[in-house]
Amino acid sequence: MEITDTRRLTGAAVDHIDKDPSLPDEERRQSLEAVKGDPADALAHLIDPFDLVTAVPGTELAQASWSSEELTDYDPDAEWDAAEWDLADDADGEG
Repeated sequence: MEITDTRRLTGAAVDHIDKDPSLPDEERRQSLEAVKGDPADALAHLIDPFDLVTAVPGTELAQASWSSEELTDYDPDAEWDAAEWDLADDADGEG
């Protein structure tokens, strides 16, 4: 997924948090701070991973997490080092 307008995404998350009557003041403050600081947090306040998979037959949500990073433009002709992407060398040994 690509977020094309972080301001709109953040604004939608802020609106969502502001309109949630179930949030205590401290949790609301923390949530607002989080969504303003990271688009992944804004997305997480708008989309529930459980809701994404409950209707898919044969699936069960075991874990969900959100992260974000700035991506560069894809260049299919760019050189890359396969060893750099060898996950078998991960510190945890799980690859």
